[in-house]
Amino acid sequence: MSVVTRIAPSPTGDPHVGTAYIGLFNHTLARQQGGTFILRIEDTDRGRYVESSEQRIFQMMQWLGLTPDESPLQGGENGPYRQSERFDLYGDYARQLVQSGHAYYAFETPEELAALREAAQKEGRVIAVPSRDLDPAAAQARADAGEAAVIRLKVPREGETVVNDRLRDPIHFQNRDIDDKVLLKADGFPTYHLANVVDDRLMGVTHVVRAEEWITSTPIHVLLYQAFGWNEPVWAHMPLLRNADKSKISKRKNPTSVEWYQQQGFVPEAMLNFLATMGWTHPDGLEVFDLAEFQRVFRLEDVTLGGPVFSLDKLRWYNGKYLREVLGEDEVARRLHAHLAGQKVELPLDDYFRAVARLMTPRMDVFSEFLDKTPYFWREDYPVTEKAQAAIDAGRDLLPELAARLKNLPTFDPVSIKAAFTTYAEEKGLKLGKVMPPVRAAVAGTLESPDLPDLLATLGRERVAARVERAAR
Repeated sequence: MSVVTRIAPSPTGDPHVGTAYIGLFNHTLARQQGGTFILRIEDTDRGRYVESSEQRIFQMMQWLGLTPDESPLQGGENGPYRQSERFDLYGDYARQLVQSGHAYYAFETPEELAALREAAQKEGRVIAVPSRDLDPAAAQARADAGEAAVIRLKVPREGETVVNDRLRDPIHFQNRDIDDKVLLKADGFPTYHLANVVDDRLMGVTHVVRAEEWITSTPIHVLLYQAFGWNEPVWAHMPLLRNADKSKISKRKNPTSVEWYQQQGFVPEAMLNFLATMGWTHPDGLEVFDLAEFQRVFRLEDVTLGGPVFSLDKLRWYNGKYLREVLGEDEVARRLHAHLAGQKVELPLDDYFRAVARLMTPRMDVFSEFLDKTPYFWREDYPVTEKAQAAIDAGRDLLPELAARLKNLPTFDPVSIKAAFTTYAEEKGLKLGKVMPPVRAAVAGTLESPDLPDLLATLGRERVAARVERAAR
């Protein structure tokens, strides 16, 4: 059997990290099995539809490198891939269920439904819809005459519906506790349940890998598959991403928009690596691994259900590892420059920029930290911290001679600069801890900066001498 997976986000707002998370696992399962990964846009909820959201979903998937085989952009033999463009399909399938006796026309008004729902809640049962017991021929005649009606699934009143989830023991739902869900609204729009099942079937989806919040909807989907006489897909409900307090991840406690992480300067490889560890552990205990390695060793059965914590600190740690240990200096400089350009910061991608990037990579976890930590590399009106000013004041008597020695070095490289400080300290009977901080404070305005000889060599002889002389006045 060829594996076909999909993600089906709704374009209702910011592209969510949960969509990226589920997309990663679906993409990986399809790739490792030589199957097909589909991106479908579920846009039938027109009340919540956000026009720009669809394009932002495409951009998120492109940024992450989770390229679908079929989508509204790529096309494919199972299109169209927007539910709004598949509108006529759903009514035909809903009416097919009416004809087979697995669904019925329901004519209750909103006011009648509200009263029925209130009564059901008081009695602790599901709502009983009177239209269910209408003569089918009479109901059909009323619908054909144009009377407003929805189509509801006719859930069996006896027995149970079992969801066989690949990650769990079988989940048993008593049919008496399942509502007769609306499948087709009076305006002809399908509900999520009908459109989702019909599209998965027609697109050949074999594995439905989605978040566990959909478990309670799955018995409806199982009943629909049974009503149509279709084989069910493999169900696998992934654990929800959680905040540190184990609540469902939300933007009130954690940024949830993938665009926020892009703007902060996270790299997609780190994001994917981090998301891969949400509910899954590498069999060899590796923490840092790329997408190809994930595809090589991943098994759906190894997903655990403990409620993975989406920790921003951990994601920053991953990002820092990628900047310092995985991507390489040239790639980091290129991506950092692209990030700054995206933030409307114009700096040339030259040897000086690359040198600054190389110095700062050990001192940042995300690209958004770069400018705040490096004002002294780009301008002369850089801020001076209180501690730096204190260091300048304490070493003011040393600065004129140190400026002269640095200015007169035969070669201005890190080795020569370090030797000059060492020699000066020995001559004066001082420790380097007394000699170097005033210079660092003078040239950078802070005591938190890269290794001083490297810093001075990168700034250059003239700029260093001028700054130290200025501080000595």
